[in-house]
Amino acid sequence: MEFYKQQVLPASRQMKDLEKAIASPYEYLILLDIHVAQLKHAVDMVRKADKKLLLHLDLIQGLQSDAYATEYLCQEYRPYGILSTKGNVIQRAKQKGVVAVQRIFLIDNSALEKSYKLLEKTQPDVIEVLPGGMPDVIRKVKENTQLPIVAGGFISTREDVERALGAGAEAVTTSNKQLWTYYEK
Repeated sequence: MEFYKQQVLPASRQMKDLEKAIASPYEYLILLDIHVAQLKHAVDMVRKADKKLLLHLDLIQGLQSDAYATEYLCQEYRPYGILSTKGNVIQRAKQKGVVAVQRIFLIDNSALEKSYKLLEKTQPDVIEVLPGGMPDVIRKVKENTQLPIVAGGFISTREDVERALGAGAEAVTTSNKQLWTYYEK
């Protein structure tokens, strides 16, 4: 999954940020924090702009982050992808034919080993490694899983982006609008 050479995936936490992302040349967009009541409007805006939306299910306020919510989102909104830390969400997204992005938080070696077991079980399409500013860990995860990696969290400079990409990440997720602008094509 190369996101068609899009090195930065704009991640929006507010509707005004989503509007800026939609106005950008980026095709793939991530929607983080949103209230379930705003979801239809947000999805319609993205679809109208002919963009592809990845929804972070764990951060949709008003929906429980579980397999049932995943099924509902996939059937009702048909997003391009679903991001989650939860294995059952990733498995259901895959069953529904939606790109499944397993988020893993790597705070120590124990978390890394647990993440490998989770990834073996869920078989996601893409892994999002957090925090994304750890090139050695990104490289290690890439070598051990052979799955496409997106780096997220603490990506705040061009150097952070370049280090993550140089370590093998396909792209980075960031809510930093200055980086969105810098990497526009």
